[in-house]
Amino acid sequence: MFDLKLVNANVVTVDGRRPRARSVAISGNRIAALDADGPAHRVIDLDGATVTPGFHDAHNHMAWYGLTLSEVDLRSPGIGSLEQLYRAIADRSGGPGWVLGSGYDQNKIGGHPDRDALDRAAPGQRVWLKHTSGHMCVVNSLVLQDLGMADRAVDVPGGLVVTDAAGRPTGLLQEQAQQLVNELVLPYPVSTLVDAIDLAGQQYLREGITSCVEAGIGGGWIGKSPVELAAYQSAREQRRLRVRVELMIAADALHPLAAHAEDDITLGLDLGLRTGFGDDWLRIGPVKVFSDGSLIGHTAAMCHDFADSPGERGYLQDDADRLRATILAAHRSGWRVATHAIGDAAIDLVLEAYAEALDRFPRYNHRHRIEHFGVSRPDQVARAAELGVIPVPQGRFAHEIGDGMLRALGPERVPWAYRQRSLLDAGIIVPGSSDRPVVHGAPLLGMHDMVNQLTSAGRPFNPTEAVSAAEALRAFTYGSAYASGEEDRKGTVTPGKLADLTVLSEDPTAVDPGRIRDIQVLATFVDGRRAFGLDG
Repeated sequence: MFDLKLVNANVVTVDGRRPRARSVAISGNRIAALDADGPAHRVIDLDGATVTPGFHDAHNHMAWYGLTLSEVDLRSPGIGSLEQLYRAIADRSGGPGWVLGSGYDQNKIGGHPDRDALDRAAPGQRVWLKHTSGHMCVVNSLVLQDLGMADRAVDVPGGLVVTDAAGRPTGLLQEQAQQLVNELVLPYPVSTLVDAIDLAGQQYLREGITSCVEAGIGGGWIGKSPVELAAYQSAREQRRLRVRVELMIAADALHPLAAHAEDDITLGLDLGLRTGFGDDWLRIGPVKVFSDGSLIGHTAAMCHDFADSPGERGYLQDDADRLRATILAAHRSGWRVATHAIGDAAIDLVLEAYAEALDRFPRYNHRHRIEHFGVSRPDQVARAAELGVIPVPQGRFAHEIGDGMLRALGPERVPWAYRQRSLLDAGIIVPGSSDRPVVHGAPLLGMHDMVNQLTSAGRPFNPTEAVSAAEALRAFTYGSAYASGEEDRKGTVTPGKLADLTVLSEDPTAVDPGRIRDIQVLATFVDGRRAFGLDG
């Protein structure tokens, strides 16, 4: 007897061996059979609704997103100008503590906020506003005073304290310079992070997400606490970890290990913990390395000037030799490596570092990744395929920040931006991801933009890199499972795999491509149990 049967369904399995079915039978936390006869303890008639594998976001920032839910929302179109931003900050001011905001994009509101205007909006309070990319922030004068930079900037390796013509800081801090503010407010308490993880997970279930990769914890400007893994563990112990999570560990959290020379373990966490430790609900994934910054923030390391900023090519976040050494040591010590690289100059460095690592310390099926792979030349696509490196692009970027990327790149290099079709044609298995909270993270929105390739202004983004709806669905299911080395137990509706399923109002592979974003998530099942929808 099965535990549960979902019947009268349109099952899109994403499994080429059996693409469609009409029912799914579940025993325990596993898919037991498709179109099987026999009784079940519970039967749910889906009245023709579509069942897919549970959505898997291969690159998001779960705790960071959860924290933003209590901050001033500065995203556009809600905030369409600097004046509206300052009013939003003024409306939040007057309460205890700092005024925190997140999600602004200078490309959409006419520029970066200014410290003096923030002082006027929130007199006597510290203000900290985070850019939508996460690669820069703006603070007001009180925070700059705390940092000893009220009138003069300091040098920050791998970052920049932006100043005006007179050398006075404007409040804008780029890349590693953000760490200066982090030192004033971090670490967050574990209890605060558990609340954030819980809030994020509840939203993920509403969007059909059953698994995600948390793209950087424990260190660097991206981490929220040196014991951030403990927050995820506590969330699980309290039954507040709503979806399966793979954790990328920030490279800053790793340190030299005095293992035996024969072990080839030179860099890692205490006791030799590394990629793969954990279980189906919570486990350690790759080490996260930052090589450069943001495309719309003009801090990505490029081989050519930004089209709208002659003379600017971005920069690396660390010395090139140190970046290569970190990647090499992590690979040698048994880690999967996930390196953030958006500009083509950064991608060159990372591909060469992976090639050296694989040449000196060969490893089968390494599944190393390049997060974003934002501006990639044709030769870099071919090189990634040759090395078995997995690019992790974000389809949703086309809509939400595509107009800014078009301006930054210019028409000659736009065809290199956030490739998908070229990656598939090169034989690469492409995952689906959002980089939430940089953009809205609902997978159906990401799939929509992978297919339609339109900016928020309605301009074509990179139409030659569009994929089909079936390919977009495969990216957010099988592709993301593959990128995590979990395709043996996730990513398709196949007997024996985990019973993580999403129920949709319509079939994304069959509707008009312009309507994919309008499809509703009716239910989400994790471990064979309803986690959202249907019965309330």
